[in-house]
Amino acid sequence: MNSHLNKLPLLLVSFSIAFGRLYAQNDTVPHFVKDSLDTYTEKALVNWQIPGVAVCIIKNGKIVVMKGYGVKELGTNDKVDENTLFMIGSNTKAFTATALAMLDNEKKLSLDDKVTKWIPQFKLDNKAAGEQAIIRDLLCHRIGFRTFQGDFTYWTSDLSRKQVIEKMSHIKAEYPFRTKWGYTNAAFLTAGEIIPRATGISWEDFLKEKIFLLLGMNNTLALSKDFPNAPNKCTPHTIADGKLIKIPFCLIDNLAPAGSIGCSVNDMSKWVMALLNNGRVDDKQIIPGAAIDQTRTPNSILGNGGTLYNHGHFALYGLGWFLEEYGGKKIVSHTGGVNGFVTSVTLLPEEKLGIIVFTNTDQNAFYEALKWEILDAYLGFPYRNYSKVYLNFQQMQNRALEQKEQKMKDSAALHLKPALPITAYTGKYYNNVYGNMNVVWESGELKMKFSHHPKMYAKLESLGGNRFYAIFTDPEFSKAIFPFAVKDGKVKSVTVKVADFIEFNPYEFSKTQ
Repeated sequence: MNSHLNKLPLLLVSFSIAFGRLYAQNDTVPHFVKDSLDTYTEKALVNWQIPGVAVCIIKNGKIVVMKGYGVKELGTNDKVDENTLFMIGSNTKAFTATALAMLDNEKKLSLDDKVTKWIPQFKLDNKAAGEQAIIRDLLCHRIGFRTFQGDFTYWTSDLSRKQVIEKMSHIKAEYPFRTKWGYTNAAFLTAGEIIPRATGISWEDFLKEKIFLLLGMNNTLALSKDFPNAPNKCTPHTIADGKLIKIPFCLIDNLAPAGSIGCSVNDMSKWVMALLNNGRVDDKQIIPGAAIDQTRTPNSILGNGGTLYNHGHFALYGLGWFLEEYGGKKIVSHTGGVNGFVTSVTLLPEEKLGIIVFTNTDQNAFYEALKWEILDAYLGFPYRNYSKVYLNFQQMQNRALEQKEQKMKDSAALHLKPALPITAYTGKYYNNVYGNMNVVWESGELKMKFSHHPKMYAKLESLGGNRFYAIFTDPEFSKAIFPFAVKDGKVKSVTVKVADFIEFNPYEFSKTQ
């Protein structure tokens, strides 16, 4: 949600100048939006444990709703408003793809250029794939990687952008080149790093000069490092052990073109309105229409589409956008998740409709539920109460997870002795993709320390045999059972698995000493 998608398979206030703005009086506003949006959202804040939400609806070039709900930070009364910044995660990708499509339109590069033309050192484990990969492949997630593959190595790590690109060459792709869609954050980083090579200015400066400032997105931040110092911003939150908590800001500038932007619904509305108006703002063409068309052209096939209630005929991916048919209309959308935030941006170009939902906890599906509720209202479909449906599903998942974790806790509480002395597990370990990891006995605890995540470690509690219950100090990386492989009485390796939100693939670290 991670620049990742999300962690899931997913004050009643009248409209007023104080809390929001209601425009477009001459356009038909659906009853749900006009009469129920506030009640629906305020209820969701409680039921989903969401501190703050910001919502914007655009129709026919006008703002219908733009407002904040709840608070920026748990335990405060600092209200979210339309200018409050949220980290938007993978909604960054549409900016990166559009920037490259603009350069394609200007003939400064071609989206069909080989990646190695611009980054000669770019390589993949599949040598032919690395040589043949074009910029378009990077922007539509078809280089053969499984979704999130490699992200444990990069996510909130101390690796540089250059190092991330180099690390990609060590990953054994899950699928043959260009055969399946697999969501790849490092690919978008690589694409973004082509911009300075083609223009002489960095990805972040190009976005600021050619998009943000020209659209009037004056408060938008390209880099996560600037987010903590912003005056009007949300604090990130998650739910750990059933409790809503504040967490550190997610610093992911090594993957910036994939997910580092911080934005408000006010600024985002300017982006969405420009895209719905074929790149024009007033009488100025800010983004070439041809560049917008490039990003909305299908490149990858995801499946047949469809939702819980309404049939869809396709689900595709363009360049930085998901593309699907819904109710006979084309939807152009994306979601974005980084530690503590999940967001959605949705466009129905034929209806000139745009929907923006930002939230400041990563443990909710409300950001998607509200989107579908608003879409259905504008398309004349029945009210479904998606928030309740999604919440019931999430609560069922949470109960299953809590039971699983309780079993692990109960086993750890037995203090079962491991099969070997603790010193047999300590030592240095290595994984070809990640790099170095150490297992140490420190302050009466067995700890797993990762070279590229120096501020984080996993505490290991014996479950008996050669299995340990691993609890990461960063709750985003979750909890899991790590099995050590033993041969002839000696530890050979350990399998490490982090939260699916970070990466689905496990890592095997071999013991080197």
